[in-house]
Amino acid sequence: MNSASLQIGSHMIGPGHPVYIIAELSANHNQDFERAQRIVHAAKEAGADAVKLQTYTADTITIPSDRKSFRIGGGTLWDGRTLYGLYREAYTPWDWQPKLKVLAEELGLDLFSSAFDATAVDFLEQMNVPAHKIASPELVDLPLIQKMARTGKPLLISTGMATLEEIDEAVSAALEAGCTQIALLRCSSSYPAPVEEMNLRSLPDLSSRFNLPVGLSDHTPGIAASVAAVALGACIIEKHLTLSRSDGGPDAAFSLEPQEFKELVDSIRMAEKALGEVHYGPTSHELRALPFRRSLFVVRDMKKGEMFTEENVRSIRPAEGLAPKYLGEILGRRAVCDIESGTPLTWELLDASECVAG
Repeated sequence: MNSASLQIGSHMIGPGHPVYIIAELSANHNQDFERAQRIVHAAKEAGADAVKLQTYTADTITIPSDRKSFRIGGGTLWDGRTLYGLYREAYTPWDWQPKLKVLAEELGLDLFSSAFDATAVDFLEQMNVPAHKIASPELVDLPLIQKMARTGKPLLISTGMATLEEIDEAVSAALEAGCTQIALLRCSSSYPAPVEEMNLRSLPDLSSRFNLPVGLSDHTPGIAASVAAVALGACIIEKHLTLSRSDGGPDAAFSLEPQEFKELVDSIRMAEKALGEVHYGPTSHELRALPFRRSLFVVRDMKKGEMFTEENVRSIRPAEGLAPKYLGEILGRRAVCDIESGTPLTWELLDASECVAG
């Protein structure tokens, strides 16, 4: 396997392959299994390649505590709440997850998850997920990364908040534990993320430094950041999907509705086509436009022996005459015959003598 590519399910991911588009379910199920199923269906209808879950419980990710350290602040959507209370609301029941995977696979979608502790990795391995994901806050949990890496599955690592040194430590830990397929996702761990803090120019730098596929876990409103990321080399786009933001929930504010997600997919596929390859010269569809280039024409009736001047020779459309770059060689020479206005200029219409102008 090329170090600059990986495979999840039947999808090859990396430069030269279609962008892998992940619909993040997260907490948008609002603790309603039927709603979770509908989101999976919506992901398929919108054109996603995969659905991603989050596998934790409030007890596996934190502890019940009202101490200041466990209370959210700092201008987030969840200020004032405890971590335990938020995660108890947001978690995806584990008994749903195998059922959602069966549904996704029936629809032709990959389904995998972010595991937040070792027991979640074991649970997901029992489900036989095709890949694992490290969320940005867990990037510093090297033992968790190594546990995922030892499964032999592809590993996606979100890099929100991470320094280059921390990313290098995470990648090194995965490699040392035997992982051979890694992708790094640019991410801003703000919810929603300000578009001006995305720093998408980091994507090609990240790819160059680590020789790994890169992508974007996008928490910005709208789709512009994701499409721009594709233009900068993102091979993976992950975006939250909800049935309706008006239904509320912890992640609703930075999630796309189904029609918006479809617009995201369509825009990414259009951007892929527009990127194309390095190419110069006319494309196949441009060949029909070549006749509309400029060339040199006689624009006034001329008599044999008359001198070519700027009054009787001009660069105009179409492209049936000599190229305009030869105008300097033509001015001052004489016509070998009478020439009607509208005649494309050719070398055969000029005498063979040197220019006599000036």
